[in-house]
Amino acid sequence: MNAFGVLDRYIFRSVLMGVGMVVLVLLSLGGLFLLIEQQDDIGVGRYTTLAALHFVALNLPQQGWELLPISALIGALIGLGNLARGSELIVLRTSGLSVWRVARPVAFAGLLLAFLGALIGEVIAPPLEQYARQQKAFAKVNDVSVAGSGDAWVRDGNLLVNVERQTGELQFGGMMVYELADDGRLRAMGRAVSAKSGGAGSWSLEQYAETRFDNEQISSSRAARRTLDSNVTAEFLGIAASSPSQLPTRALRSMIVHLEANSLDSREPRFAFWSRIARTLAPVFAVLLALPFVFGSLRASGAGARVALGLILGIGFFLIQRMLESGAVVFEGNPALFAWLPTALMGAAALWLIHRTR
Repeated sequence: MNAFGVLDRYIFRSVLMGVGMVVLVLLSLGGLFLLIEQQDDIGVGRYTTLAALHFVALNLPQQGWELLPISALIGALIGLGNLARGSELIVLRTSGLSVWRVARPVAFAGLLLAFLGALIGEVIAPPLEQYARQQKAFAKVNDVSVAGSGDAWVRDGNLLVNVERQTGELQFGGMMVYELADDGRLRAMGRAVSAKSGGAGSWSLEQYAETRFDNEQISSSRAARRTLDSNVTAEFLGIAASSPSQLPTRALRSMIVHLEANSLDSREPRFAFWSRIARTLAPVFAVLLALPFVFGSLRASGAGARVALGLILGIGFFLIQRMLESGAVVFEGNPALFAWLPTALMGAAALWLIHRTR
């Protein structure tokens, strides 16, 4: 049993070393691409090259979390593939170990990766990415500030706009509108339960309540919908306010409760909620999926073939997830089912292939 413990640690370490190497490579490439994307913004306001590098560095944990399932799959293929090329896995099989027994330390490595992914995705990455977006907004535009977690303040002429967390690409979960007179006095204030960008400088405010201060009189009004003309765009507000895919599960849960309490559409945040949980567990099945391949056709293949296979499977996982994300919103599908489907398919494929491995 002690010998098996040594073998467990050996396989466990090989998988983690392979994954670690892949994470470093993918993060380097991801950081480079993100820096290239910043070139159009460098020089706007006080957003300098140094600020862009700072922005990229703060976004690396989020990128690492998003790429973890692909990194786990490619890294496991490389780590276990090295063992297969050295005939070490074959020796383990001929000594009486079953494929399921070899899969045990591989699964433990996946569980550790899932734990690290949860730590990064829930605790480390969201505040760092939010801080990076806020600092970029401060640097590019003077009339913007950020208050609290995910709220953004923007001034547009005589309008002061405060939006809560972003609940969709063009929609925000609540908006406060303050209208100022030319001398700076408050003329009116209103609140909408939700706000959606209509394009061309207009916003559609749902369930809008307003109080006006005119001629020493106060009047109140309510409307199911109001159109607000403003130069503030959803794209700009997205710099400072967090979208559902960037929020931790606790914040997403609060957003879902708020939207459902106000009879608003919560499909997108509910999909993001379940997708985060499923993606956190995906590394466990990703490393297991690598095992049957290194016992089969890739046993004698080079690292290039294993990386290519990992990229194909990883990109397929990513594309399926994005396609299902659109399907959950457009076709009004069950968000939990759509969010879990890619990870469930990966897990089913891994277990079925391991079962068929001889």
